[in-house]
Amino acid sequence: MFDAFTKVVSQADARGEFLAAGQLDALSKMVGEGSKRLDAVNRITGSASTIVANAARALFAEQPQLITPGGNAYTHRRMAACLRDMEIILRYVTYATFAGDASVLDDRCLNGLRETYQALGVPGASVAAGVHKMKDAALAIVGDPNGITRGDCSSLMSEISGYFDRAAAAVG
Repeated sequence: MFDAFTKVVSQADARGEFLAAGQLDALSKMVGEGSKRLDAVNRITGSASTIVANAARALFAEQPQLITPGGNAYTHRRMAACLRDMEIILRYVTYATFAGDASVLDDRCLNGLRETYQALGVPGASVAAGVHKMKDAALAIVGDPNGITRGDCSSLMSEISGYFDRAAAAVG
């Protein structure tokens, strides 16, 4: 797992080159947005249980077959596993957001997840729908301008959105 800085330096080192002006500008921008990034991670983390619970509730309202006898989230054990997995995905999205790099999300959470779900008979499209619901909730929380560092958060919001989309694509 690399943070954005380590990744850029590692790539330049592998090529035997100095950091390019564009790379330095991108890293400088990331530093400048550090407070907003921390605010976003804190907001998502502080609301994680609500994000997961509301996303699951909305998913099960749209796809009630998941919680009926024979459904993939039927029984308390399966429901708990579903909620746990949603929470894990959300947690790794916050790690990626903090680091400014998706490698932690890919390496520690998403690699092999689709195959695991397929082997267990978990409907990937339903998991992806749940991830999209978490994305919508998380972006609404991060985008709330009250009590957060002022400034344009559009690139950070786009970055966070991309992490959720990456997770949904990996399981869907």
